[in-house]
Amino acid sequence: MNLFKDIVGPLAAMVMVALVVALTTNNFLDAGNLSNLTLQVSIVAIVAIGSTVVIFTGGIDLSPGSAIALLTMVFAEVVRNWGLPIPVAIVVVLLLSLVLGLVTGGLTAYGRIPSFITTLAALSAFRGVAFMFNNGSPVFQLSPDLEGLFYGRVFGLPLPLLYVVATYAVAFYGLRYTAIGRAIYAVGGNPSAARLSGIDVRGVQLVAFLVAGLAAGLGAVLMSARLNSGSPNYGVGLELSAIAAAVIGGASLSGGRGNIVNTAIGAMTIVIVQNGLNLNAVPTSFQNVITGAIIVLAVGIDMWRLEIAHVLSAIFAGRRRGPALVSKKEA
Repeated sequence: MNLFKDIVGPLAAMVMVALVVALTTNNFLDAGNLSNLTLQVSIVAIVAIGSTVVIFTGGIDLSPGSAIALLTMVFAEVVRNWGLPIPVAIVVVLLLSLVLGLVTGGLTAYGRIPSFITTLAALSAFRGVAFMFNNGSPVFQLSPDLEGLFYGRVFGLPLPLLYVVATYAVAFYGLRYTAIGRAIYAVGGNPSAARLSGIDVRGVQLVAFLVAGLAAGLGAVLMSARLNSGSPNYGVGLELSAIAAAVIGGASLSGGRGNIVNTAIGAMTIVIVQNGLNLNAVPTSFQNVITGAIIVLAVGIDMWRLEIAHVLSAIFAGRRRGPALVSKKEA
């Protein structure tokens, strides 16, 4: 029941956005466009898992877009030039993604540098390293086997949808039913109280960034498979979409509050907005402005949650008192 109550708001917002887009364009409900939406949301949704877990601990991760650029170039290097089999290359990329998470998480947790600073530095550094591969040029035509990894289907369902369901199922179980999941919420809610209760706050923060790194690694593999290439220009702005998905889903930037299922709904909302803007031929520059405005609005609603609740309570209370006062006057 609590889970249902948690998802009602973000789900209603997503449905309203979808209705607006459907009413403003004739192509939104086409089968081809809906299938494309499923493919588009998969990478954003998976990367958003890591961003959300970091936000739950009270941190922020600005690096996944650049991490994906670097990881796609590494993937291209080991597949195209080293000739490694696809499964082995995937393992290499995922292991490297954990190393990237270890770097940002270690600096944040044990170096006591604010996560905003460490991940902002990583945003620049990771993409800079990505440009060191292949003289900064993209690598195309990695392998014909990659197409099935992203565009394949199982029982008629697109594989990216199954990837999203599987990763969110693992994340939901881990956050709700394991000790480390409860510790993540505790650290984000009150680090001092969590430390006094025996929780290794720094260790939990490190784990959150390892999860974020792994999520970026999965996103990099899917992006390479989708485009059959690696490029230092991939992932630009993806960190904003991931953060927006978390915030729209109700994750509090102050930490300790949120639901990972809502992040998937938030990711779908962001992708629907972007799809609607594309269908209506809105320029990319203006799309970035709208995405930024959505983030500000979502964060504002989170920060003003209590004030909004008090105003609504006063309005509804006034409406309830109104008929009662009229009845007394008539009497």
